[in-house]
Amino acid sequence: MESRALAVTDKAARYMTQLAKHWSHKFEVSLDTHQARIVLPLGVCRMTAGPDALEVVVEAADAASLAKLEPVVAEHLGRFAFREPDLRLDWVRGA
Repeated sequence: MESRALAVTDKAARYMTQLAKHWSHKFEVSLDTHQARIVLPLGVCRMTAGPDALEVVVEAADAASLAKLEPVVAEHLGRFAFREPDLRLDWVRGA
């Protein structure tokens, strides 16, 4: 199962990089200038940074894990985007 969200910001690459580096101390992370992939205990988080937005996709084995993973990713991203209090992730679930 997966969920997608789009955070509209001109600092997408910065937030993606900060989050990936933050989690790289505990989890498997791959990162380049436009994409990141983080393997978390509940599932996988993939991020793609564009000039005006950060696309975030989380994948999990089941709905319960996905429901736990979404707020974890959103909360951590919010910590790095504290200067943008309106920045939010509105998750859209897919199969």
